[in-house]
Amino acid sequence: MAVSLADNDDDDDFSETHDINVTPFIDVILVLLIIFMVAAPLSTVDLPIDLPTSSATPQKKPDKPIYLSIKPDLTLAIGENAVHRAELIGTLDGLSEMSKDKYVFLRADRSVPYGELMGVMELLRSGGYTRVKLVALEGAPGAPVAGAAQP
Repeated sequence: MAVSLADNDDDDDFSETHDINVTPFIDVILVLLIIFMVAAPLSTVDLPIDLPTSSATPQKKPDKPIYLSIKPDLTLAIGENAVHRAELIGTLDGLSEMSKDKYVFLRADRSVPYGELMGVMELLRSGGYTRVKLVALEGAPGAPVAGAAQP
């Protein structure tokens, strides 16, 4: 409760002021801003993969996508955690946020051979994960795709 300390000669009692104290509100907003600034970069996958570009229209990604990455040395990773090919389906089945009807976002380095990419997709298909989306860097619409054969 706040009081006014204005100099009034006609009344010796303190009168109440009905203003809102916004200082605690501003402090809370600043703390939340700092938390979000620190947490936002942590929510992305940080594996160094040289993705190819695509001129396709970008699709909206879900809140918590599951990224399966094929690194240049042909090892696999779910998110940032390395996984062996033999344990891929078991690891995906063990994830609490994963189900067979959700999409698996497949990222492959530009240097990964096509046969290796198809081998991983076949592993996913044999495990019941038929909803796979391929991830690429956004390119300009109408621009030639890097690495594509020119007629």
